[in-house]
Amino acid sequence: MKIFSYLLAYRRFLLIVLTPLLLLPLPLIIKTKEAECAYTLFVVAIFWLTEALPLAVSALLPAFMFPLFGIMASKEVASTYFKDFHLLLIGVICLATSIEKWNFHKRVALRMVMLVGVNPAWLTLGFMVSCAFLSMWLSNTSAAAMVMPIVEAVAQQIIKAEEEADALEMSCSNGSINPALELDENIGECESSDWKEKEKQVNGYVNGVGSTVCTIENENEKEKEQQKLGETGRKSRKDKYSGVFKVMCLCVAYSATIGGLTTITGTSTNLIFAEHFNTRYPTCQCINFGSWFILSIPITVIILLLSWVWLQWLFLGFDFKNMFKCGKKKTAREEASAQVIQEEYKKLGPMSYPEIVTLILFILMTLLWFTREPGFIPGWSSLFPEYKGYATDSTTALVIGILFFIIPAKTLSRTSNGENTVFGYTPLITWKEFQSCMPWEIAILVGGGFALADGCEVSKLSEWVASKMTPLGSLPLWLIILISCLIVTSVTEVASNPATITIFLPILSPLAEAIHVNPLFILIPATLCTSFAFLLPVANPANAIVFSYGHLTVMDMVKAGLGINIIGVAVVMLAIMTWIVPIFDLYTYPSWAPNIATNSTGL
Repeated sequence: MKIFSYLLAYRRFLLIVLTPLLLLPLPLIIKTKEAECAYTLFVVAIFWLTEALPLAVSALLPAFMFPLFGIMASKEVASTYFKDFHLLLIGVICLATSIEKWNFHKRVALRMVMLVGVNPAWLTLGFMVSCAFLSMWLSNTSAAAMVMPIVEAVAQQIIKAEEEADALEMSCSNGSINPALELDENIGECESSDWKEKEKQVNGYVNGVGSTVCTIENENEKEKEQQKLGETGRKSRKDKYSGVFKVMCLCVAYSATIGGLTTITGTSTNLIFAEHFNTRYPTCQCINFGSWFILSIPITVIILLLSWVWLQWLFLGFDFKNMFKCGKKKTAREEASAQVIQEEYKKLGPMSYPEIVTLILFILMTLLWFTREPGFIPGWSSLFPEYKGYATDSTTALVIGILFFIIPAKTLSRTSNGENTVFGYTPLITWKEFQSCMPWEIAILVGGGFALADGCEVSKLSEWVASKMTPLGSLPLWLIILISCLIVTSVTEVASNPATITIFLPILSPLAEAIHVNPLFILIPATLCTSFAFLLPVANPANAIVFSYGHLTVMDMVKAGLGINIIGVAVVMLAIMTWIVPIFDLYTYPSWAPNIATNSTGL
């Protein structure tokens, strides 16, 4: 047993040592560049999937393995670790840092929840919409971390209202009634029973002492029945509000992921796809912020609404009559929810100067992204015809991002004497604050993925893979897409999303070229499905944050996540076969994709 305990304790170390040794026969026996590149790819992929080493450390392995195998020179490999993607990421993180620093995210989330109301079903939809909107511009983890404290405050207020309601019911059953506090329908029952008691007492005086004794006995029996009913009602309400807490928590976790699908910058998997695609197919300029938003916004909205319906049905049931009933009086629990949300919003006060500047820069960045190359009209990039293709989305992100380091965070203010108070110059964000928000691990991980992709091209491993995948062309196209989506969705449940997309993009691109299909037909759905890590708390950081609050069990997340995984894959399949087709003319094999001759090598 000691040996097993030692093996368990050192399992990561053994994996790190044994993986390269067990795979070593591949390059030693098959002495080709393709085999050597495949060896590097397998080692890095296994380390990424198992996280035996930190993701960023595993991503650095190609930097020394490719030069040692003679696949790429060290200078060439190093140049792949910093791309246009990294500049775009820096600009976006500058915006995210300012939003978080000045609490602008909290104002947006609370305002959206106040707009939809405090009915449990509409409240959860409000949390979903606000969290999804935030995750379009911030990381999914940040969005969940921002909204979850608000959800927890509402949950605690509902629990407090529940305890007050139970206390009032107990006092009501003992004969002390406060008609001013009508917490729920049980008070109405208590009042009616008290009225009947008074009638019985009047009848007792008319009919004599005997009838009074009978009345007292009847009252005792009815009190016991009422206590039983009260206990049953309290238990059913406790179960109901436990379901409400579960729905509110899950809606935050899932909407943080779903919202990230909407924009190129919304999640790291979208950014990795965009950089991989633009690097592999440099003559194609079809993937940008605007085109991605157009194809993904219907997907996000449909998945969000269907997920909301699914969670409501799974934990609460779906009562359309009560949800859409106009003029319905709010219960005390709904009043408690509304009160805590309004109090939290009041604490923020009026919009501060840094919040206003952050909002203006956010709107400006979004407009510049949309109008660079909108497609249906000439964008602002057409103002520089001699430098066509020079400016990208990262150009806009950097220009706006640098402004956050320049614009002062405070203005001059007048005292009661009419004099200006001078503050020391401090920008909206500082470099230290930026560094604390910058996901350096993701930046290096993506660089490692680009290094692997270039190594596969130089060693001609991608051509060999494409030649072996040619027989798949006999399958229906929709089945090929569905299989790739299901594989990616399954792997991303146990591996990180960035690692999964980094592994599969260099495989799926040659597959599309080999079967002579527009690469976007396979790459877009696979990229979207990589984000569908809904099943487990450890599947992505947003799930882990929500799970840590203690309202959920693993089984709750598995049940809910399985349904949303199915919904997500179904909606993506619907999208790629319908409205995405005309956007990119997917049924035509494009001129920017290579025509690969199917030839085999010695691997």
